[in-house]
Amino acid sequence: MEAANPGARTGGLVPIRSLGPGHRRRIASHLLSLDAQDRYLRFGYSANDEQIRRYVDGLDFERDDIFGIFNRKLELIAMAHLAFLAHEEDAPAGAEFGVSVLKKARGRGYGARLFDRAVVHARNEGAELMFIHALSENTAMIRIARKAGATLERDGSETEAYLRLPPATLDSRVTELLEEQVAQADYRLKQQARRFLGFLAQLQEIRRGAGDARGKSGR
Repeated sequence: MEAANPGARTGGLVPIRSLGPGHRRRIASHLLSLDAQDRYLRFGYSANDEQIRRYVDGLDFERDDIFGIFNRKLELIAMAHLAFLAHEEDAPAGAEFGVSVLKKARGRGYGARLFDRAVVHARNEGAELMFIHALSENTAMIRIARKAGATLERDGSETEAYLRLPPATLDSRVTELLEEQVAQADYRLKQQARRFLGFLAQLQEIRRGAGDARGKSGR
């Protein structure tokens, strides 16, 4: 049987879940945490806070797909936007990929993992081409595209990359389903852990308060 994702990287499983409208606040927090240089590389211009908020408010979760990686604190440390392009009769269906990773989460291959996840989803949605539009100085993004086997065309300060996608298969559909289930379960466990830690913190605060009260009454 063919691999569901020919560009898949080796290494441990990284839970990547799809994001919906309920995650707008976390998406905004993630993008606003990017410094000026990272914003420039992600958007192709020096996006200010207001422009980022407008971008987040304008995300169309019915048309496009957003994927994210969360840490144990449920902080969105890496995310990808897969924007499906308007399909024309004389052009193959395609999708454009954009990604951002917080500095503290760099060096773990998250950008590449998100690209792999997006490729599988794009295939399953019938896309034939994956596009990446990046500044030529965005070496990390260009490296991801090159390793995936994309064709790169440089035009001055900008680089266009496109990867031709094979048709969806049973493997690719099952792979995406399983990966999403694992990511959803991982997210729920992290939510439960956060709630439990919050409960412990409240309990400790109550105990400290009771101890202080006893100490004062014994004076």
